[in-house]
Amino acid sequence: MSAPVLVRRTVRGATALRGGGAWRPTPYQLFGFLFWLVMSLAYWRVPLCCDAGQHAAVVERLKDDLLRPRHPMADLPGAGSPYYSPFALAQGGFARLTGLGGWEVLRLTGPLNLLVLLTGIGRFVRVLTPRPWAPVLALGAMTLLWGVERAWWSGYLNLMSMTGNLAYPSAFAIGLAFWAWALTGVLARNAGAVRYVGPSGLRPVPGYAALGALYGLILLVHPITAVAAALGAVALVAGWQRRWGPAAVGRWALTGAVALLTAACWPYFDVFALAGDDSVDAMHRRLYLDLGGQFGLALLGLPALWLRARRTSWRDPLVLMFVLDCLMVAYGWVSGHYTYGRILGLTLVAPQFALAVELAAPRPWPVWRRLLGGAAAAGACAGFLTVQAGAVVPAGFEQPPSWPEYAWAARHIGPGEVVIADGYFAVHAIAGYGPNLAAPAWPDAALDEKERLRRAADVRAYLDPGSSRADRAAVVRRYHARWLLLTPRQRVPGEAVVVAWSRRTGEVLARLPGTTR
Repeated sequence: MSAPVLVRRTVRGATALRGGGAWRPTPYQLFGFLFWLVMSLAYWRVPLCCDAGQHAAVVERLKDDLLRPRHPMADLPGAGSPYYSPFALAQGGFARLTGLGGWEVLRLTGPLNLLVLLTGIGRFVRVLTPRPWAPVLALGAMTLLWGVERAWWSGYLNLMSMTGNLAYPSAFAIGLAFWAWALTGVLARNAGAVRYVGPSGLRPVPGYAALGALYGLILLVHPITAVAAALGAVALVAGWQRRWGPAAVGRWALTGAVALLTAACWPYFDVFALAGDDSVDAMHRRLYLDLGGQFGLALLGLPALWLRARRTSWRDPLVLMFVLDCLMVAYGWVSGHYTYGRILGLTLVAPQFALAVELAAPRPWPVWRRLLGGAAAAGACAGFLTVQAGAVVPAGFEQPPSWPEYAWAARHIGPGEVVIADGYFAVHAIAGYGPNLAAPAWPDAALDEKERLRRAADVRAYLDPGSSRADRAAVVRRYHARWLLLTPRQRVPGEAVVVAWSRRTGEVLARLPGTTR
């Protein structure tokens, strides 16, 4: 976060021997800590849902074998899976040291990711402006000025989404992106200072290399966030680098080369092979639906962006960042590579932060700024009352998703044993406890997408009421399945034995013949 304020006061007597400086927190340190505390409690209050089962499964597989983890959700090799990033490796190592399970590690990861995010926001905004209240307003704008319809996706860090997404790699990568932008801005602004020493005491050339390693880490942790991070870096360099020459080009080339080399050296998967993978594009098409309802309030920052362009030039970094992000999102729509819509959350940062910087200006305000401030306050209230309040207020507002847990079933299933299931909650959650699925819920580069779809078809055929015992036995043999996890509407085959059931969902766990725990 931003540096503390040191207040000098008159000292007398014994106090004079100790100096007499009185420390007090900056506004952002105070409100940032309160925000961290409230959101950590809100995150712990809500049951983990959605993609959390996938990430918990990744931790479980790394806990079992750090060097050669299996596929996150299937009884298959895991080589090439992009889920095995440096971030996940750290989680898996922590799980091995402590003996904690994947779900427990995710619970602890959320507040840590939030700390990285908050410090990154504070650092980046302080590079944009010295106004002490700007980081506070930027945090408020980033979490409230979205829309009046729920926007819930990995990488969307509004209040509501934070209750479920804080432990995800995307949250950590976004926090690192803010740090990378802050360091990029500092280096770009001070490019002409020969004796400049950058953050952490790094000299110019090593500083550019270290920055490249940071961008490479972001690319490995969450590749789509790295796209937005790279666009932000281009905007900052193009906007603030005033002196160009062979040395300047060489330094930034070094940053890019180190970033690519860092990503290329990672042994668990080839991140560059993901550029041609379109297996998840179709599922991301809905990101482009209802853009006004989900993101309309962020448009309140457009006047602030226009003012920045008018006062300085269209080379202002926030203006360029917004333009580049919008072009990338548009490319995703036109090309059919809808996965690029995942950067929509970071596309909002430029107008949100420009608005925060503008409203942090000292008073007295001219009429136009008072009108802008009133509109921003009204928008924040609208966003809070219509969508975001349920994240921190436990009653009276629409609440975050409340998914069932599957510990009741997992206690009977041995680690790595295969489960046949197609219930929506079950296939997204059960692998996070250690079992495998006959058909994984999500595409993964470690498993050919055609094979995953064939497995899903086999599961549907098994669970079809008209299937024969011989057909079901063939599926069981093919995938070495040992368990069935059935929804209340699915019948238990005559050859299976019911072991447990859920009072909440009515789901049934049954053991298949010829298997033991």
